[in-house]
Amino acid sequence: MVVLVTGANGQLGQAIEFISGNYPEINFVFCASAELDITNKENCKEVFIKYKPNFCVNAAAYTAVDKAESEPEKAYLTNVIGAKNLAETCKEQSAILLHISTDFIFDGNQTKPYTELDTPNPTGVYGQTKLDGEKAIIEILKQHLIIRTSWVYSQFGNNFMKTMLRLASERDTLSVVNDQIGTPTNAVDLAEVLIKIISSDSQLLTSNFGIYNFSNEGHCSWYDFAKKIFEINNIKIDLKPIPTSSYPTPAKRPSQSVLDKSKIKSIFCVIIDCWEESLKKTTLFN
Repeated sequence: MVVLVTGANGQLGQAIEFISGNYPEINFVFCASAELDITNKENCKEVFIKYKPNFCVNAAAYTAVDKAESEPEKAYLTNVIGAKNLAETCKEQSAILLHISTDFIFDGNQTKPYTELDTPNPTGVYGQTKLDGEKAIIEILKQHLIIRTSWVYSQFGNNFMKTMLRLASERDTLSVVNDQIGTPTNAVDLAEVLIKIISSDSQLLTSNFGIYNFSNEGHCSWYDFAKKIFEINNIKIDLKPIPTSSYPTPAKRPSQSVLDKSKIKSIFCVIIDCWEESLKKTTLFN
């Protein structure tokens, strides 16, 4: 089995590569943007013809949430045109596409966890382009699994956990918002789930294409997340909770974006760690 991973230098791409040795039955092909530019349809076709993947995991995305507000064309090119190109190429080459999406497609006004059937309503450019990318895939390719996730962190790349650890080494006090609620997702846990889905019985897989939510279990605020990061790493710092209004950003964040994981747990028999336990595992690598 050949699994092509786009965005190999990103957080999720590196997380998949980190655990790939545990799956010798799968031939992973990791492509950074230098080899596979998903915004270039001809490039997509060339790479697919070369490697003949059975699956493509699209871990490539424009994820600079605030920057997207001033660079909408760049976000659209990667998140929409790139997704469309991969969907068309997967269709032409008979590959199954696993595409990573986001909680930012929701406005955050709902008080209960979001299911796959809840109506998206993005409030910014990033969320809108990710939703439009989903729509493009659904329209073009039946053989797709769209995985919506949230607050992704890991020992790889740039993320909230690594930012907090860096800032703690530079400052004695730190303020973090406490009125945005969601769920941290360990990129390695997400990678494991993607491989579990890919390794599923083919009949189970082909009868269950569609949209799925995945994050770790539980929920917290960014302040709670930061507090736990410092606690686990034995870091003493004066951490202050602040409202979102005290930390304005170009892009509006969902105030509540907890995802309901019932569907992915029941169909693919996924067991999900709570975010606190998963965070403890990650600190081993710091």
